[in-house]
Amino acid sequence: MSPSRIDTVNESAAFEFPDNANTLEYAQSQDTKDSLRHLRSEYIIPSKANLKSKKLAKPGLSDDEGIYFCGNSLGLQPKAMSRYIEAQLDTWSSIGVQGHFTDVEDSPLSPWQDMAKSAAKSMARLVGALPEEVAAMNTLTINLHLLMASFYRPSGRRTKILLEWKAFPSDHYAIESQIRWHGLDPEENMILLEPDEDHEISTKRILRAIDDNADEIALVMLPGIQYYTGQFFDIETITSYAQSKGLTIGWDLAHAAGNVPVRLHDWNVDFAVWCTYKYMNAGPGSIAGAFVHERHGKVDLDGNSVPKFRPRLSGWYGGDQESRFKMDNKFRPIPGAGGFQCSNPSAIDLSALCASMSVFDKTSIDALRQKSLRLTCYLEHLLDQVQEDSSGKPSFRIITPRDAKRRGTQLSVLLQSGLLPQVAAALQDAGIICDKREPGVIRVAPVPMYNTYEDVWRFVEVFAAALR
Repeated sequence: MSPSRIDTVNESAAFEFPDNANTLEYAQSQDTKDSLRHLRSEYIIPSKANLKSKKLAKPGLSDDEGIYFCGNSLGLQPKAMSRYIEAQLDTWSSIGVQGHFTDVEDSPLSPWQDMAKSAAKSMARLVGALPEEVAAMNTLTINLHLLMASFYRPSGRRTKILLEWKAFPSDHYAIESQIRWHGLDPEENMILLEPDEDHEISTKRILRAIDDNADEIALVMLPGIQYYTGQFFDIETITSYAQSKGLTIGWDLAHAAGNVPVRLHDWNVDFAVWCTYKYMNAGPGSIAGAFVHERHGKVDLDGNSVPKFRPRLSGWYGGDQESRFKMDNKFRPIPGAGGFQCSNPSAIDLSALCASMSVFDKTSIDALRQKSLRLTCYLEHLLDQVQEDSSGKPSFRIITPRDAKRRGTQLSVLLQSGLLPQVAAALQDAGIICDKREPGVIRVAPVPMYNTYEDVWRFVEVFAAALR
């Protein structure tokens, strides 16, 4: 059985905009034509009054919706969330422990024992994997540690890990501590990839680094999308090249899962991890995802029924479900990523993830990508018009790749020194939520699930006025 194929998405076509593209009427006309516009109603859009309130309040203090461009940090709450969580609480309160195995009528949820598998099946569609290659478990950094414990096996000269220079701190700390755990010095065993002058780390540079250090690399560990610049790495090419040198490669898809189409199975990726609170909208600190290619998840039995499997840090929940409650202390892991689970996952967390996945199940990552390309290119076009209208030294520049196929839905805007406080304040005052990174970057993420062309247009209007 092969995973659902991801249809070819036309990412190379240049988007041309008419002369009236910088008008509100044009933006609204594009929203009218948007085939995914109905998905916005699946989410709770914070009002401007809510965004400014310091009190715990129900959503909808006013009908004047804010603009939320921060899905790359925390996605908006699906309206289904409360129904799914209430269903879990009602199951717990009404039948207690039987909730693990009982298929409750009129509930949107599977029995607790099956919820992780249901969530994994939906996530597998988003990351191009077989259902059994995906597990819903833990948090991203914990999953990174668990999989590195299995896949980072330094020996002989091969002791080093290749990573990017500006890895997200949790990844950097995890890699650093794994190296120390093996009694090695991080200063000597971390190969940091630095960007070119345009803030990108080109595929050519990555392949050259692999060539230069192949005899000493034990693991290549890279982000699918770089969190600061929004660069989308060429996962397929880099994975293939690393493996041609006999190397193991893992990917952190925190900013890629639910954002861009990936084909983890077809691209032969060894392992990957991701969170679900960004583009997957499952809530702050929500349960994370992990991918282990089927070739690494095999469980073989010899004549004595002693299982052979890839070494890992094992826990009871990774054991075969048929024998999980025999309590005989004979560990036989579930084939696939499920065998890397340790503890039983929180039913509350899984309920939240299933609620979010119920919206993704109504569309496809291809459809989302098509809208994302158009929406982000529209943002880029309007920002370019602001630059053309300015006089003197440009007040900002976009450091995300201009080639649409090498980025996700995020554009990172680097402001001239000293402008960040006034721009951030103006956006906040207008009820526009973006992520800022000191000393001068605003990360703008128009998410296709719930953002509109009009959102983009209004953001640029406020942004341009703040610069003036």
